[in-house]
Amino acid sequence: MMLKNKYIVITGAAGGIGLAASRRFAEEGAFVLGLDVNEAACAAAAAELKAKGFDSLFVQTDISSEQSVAAAFAKIAAVTDRIDGVYNNASVFLDGRDGPLGNIAPNIWDRIIGINLTGTYLVTRAALPFMTANGGSIINTASSAGVTGIPECAAYTATKGAMISLTRSLAVDYGKYNIRTNCIAPAAILTEMVKQSNLNNPAFNNEKFLEMVTPIRRWGTPEDIAAIACWLCSDDASYVNGAIIRADGGITTNGDVNR
Repeated sequence: MMLKNKYIVITGAAGGIGLAASRRFAEEGAFVLGLDVNEAACAAAAAELKAKGFDSLFVQTDISSEQSVAAAFAKIAAVTDRIDGVYNNASVFLDGRDGPLGNIAPNIWDRIIGINLTGTYLVTRAALPFMTANGGSIINTASSAGVTGIPECAAYTATKGAMISLTRSLAVDYGKYNIRTNCIAPAAILTEMVKQSNLNNPAFNNEKFLEMVTPIRRWGTPEDIAAIACWLCSDDASYVNGAIIRADGGITTNGDVNR
């Protein structure tokens, strides 16, 4: 098993890519420390893993709140004195409320920055004292938006570009502790968030998108991304540090992601 006896924090752990990661990590032997803002989803995810024979701890957490993150890590400290990995997966895409910079209300800007960027800062900062003695892996989540930019999503794009820069900073600052930091930049992953923003939009042409933009000609799955995150947390990736992995089926290589 790739992650046997590893304690790994996953944010947004009870839905979408995060839930897929919780399942995959547990199957690979990890003790999942799941943080998610949805309390009912936390309970459901914990029950699912328990039914499969896996130990885990899921804590309802607002990662944009310093107090909420501190409370979550107090519960983690009661379970383990070390953390072997942090998967900063949680993020929000407020379709229709994000937009060109001049159109974004300050409260919307603050919410997107608060979850996508500040949340990663707060969780990583809280985890580092559990990691410096033994090393480990930090995985941040960017997007094709952070690589190429996408229209009418200035706040989201800003946070995803920041994830790439933050990854590089962490990689050089904490490599001396054998803490590796890498970043996954997904695109066209069929999650509920994507379904709501794209597939429920009458103007969105699914067939044209897959034909013209995605060289692999299919949507990615949460399991595709969970597999990459699992590898990055494993000892098989022990010399990978500061990498930005474009998990997008070749979209950003193909050129105009916004066609």
